[in-house]
Amino acid sequence: MKEKFLKLIVNPKYIFGVYLIISVVTAISKYFRGDYAINNYLIFKNVFFNTIHQKNLFIHYPDLYFDLNHYGIFFSSLIAFFALMPDWLGISLWNLSNTFLFVYAIYKLPFSDSKKALFALFCLQEYITAALSLQFNVALTGLLLLSAVYIYERKEVKSVTAILVGIFVKIYGIVGLSQFFFIQNKKKFILSGIAIAVLFFILPMAYSSPQFVVQSYTDWYHSIIEKNNENQVLGNMQDISLMGFFRRILGDATISNLVFLAVGLPLFALPYIRIKQYKNYAFQLMILASTLLFLVLFSSSSESPTYIIAVVGVMLWFFLQKKRTRLNIGLLVLVIIFTCFSTSDLFPKSVKHDYIIKYSLKAVPCIIVWLRVVYELLTKNFETDYSLK
Repeated sequence: MKEKFLKLIVNPKYIFGVYLIISVVTAISKYFRGDYAINNYLIFKNVFFNTIHQKNLFIHYPDLYFDLNHYGIFFSSLIAFFALMPDWLGISLWNLSNTFLFVYAIYKLPFSDSKKALFALFCLQEYITAALSLQFNVALTGLLLLSAVYIYERKEVKSVTAILVGIFVKIYGIVGLSQFFFIQNKKKFILSGIAIAVLFFILPMAYSSPQFVVQSYTDWYHSIIEKNNENQVLGNMQDISLMGFFRRILGDATISNLVFLAVGLPLFALPYIRIKQYKNYAFQLMILASTLLFLVLFSSSSESPTYIIAVVGVMLWFFLQKKRTRLNIGLLVLVIIFTCFSTSDLFPKSVKHDYIIKYSLKAVPCIIVWLRVVYELLTKNFETDYSLK
């Protein structure tokens, strides 16, 4: 019985199946809790309808939903298929599609089946947090993984497409360009990228107008600036980041993002000086791990559902290790307990509210791992010290 259970645990097909089932179950459970619970989806589907009616995508529509949309107009073409369905079906297929993209990206990683299964298993709790929010973060994580995998496979068109979908939906996808130096055929990547970007730009014009699309990009820019300013508030559910942690510990919400980026960006960029390591796939994937962590830790827009991105970065770092040291295992456990389960019932409400949320403590384990990743990128030999099997 024990052996059968272990075989199930290390078989990626079963854990991937669990993901797909959970995606539908979480969506349906949210649907039956009413409009408040599916507010994010209501925002998303109305990006399509507001585009058709050429109504500003980035202002309040209290009769339709609360909060604001922050996704680009290109997103209207992605959500259209789901928006035209009854909500219960649209939500289910939306979550299912995002999840399928995510597990497919894990499947494409150059790890053994047992590693892929454990990779997915360790991400499961954080995935559930993201899936319950019905947001794009699950799909975005998959796109960023695929963009790196396709670069290694020399499939430049597929890679740049994955990156551009992320950029045109949520800007965050731009970090996929962290793999640019590893591209063999840069000319093909750039030219195909330009062509696809033009296509993505004009696509919404087919069901709105050129003027509305151009205006929407201007409005999107202003909405992002406003959101960043609103996020820098002590104790809210945003800014769960390295920046938010220090702002809240110091009790000063006015500390500029630039102060942190002045330190973070050079640290992030420093490993690129190791040009001789570029040829090693393990080095490329470790750069991706650093990228995924950096994206979340240095964004004031980071919230709990965003951490599926960072946790995948942690798992990339952990499963690239050839040797499982006590330090590595300890850091993994720290991430699973204090990042993945920080918003669960594992912690009392008073602890979650008075400490974890108040001081952005969900970010702390990932901060430690990111610093460790940077250290390894600067000091390790990726041809001998890491394993892709």
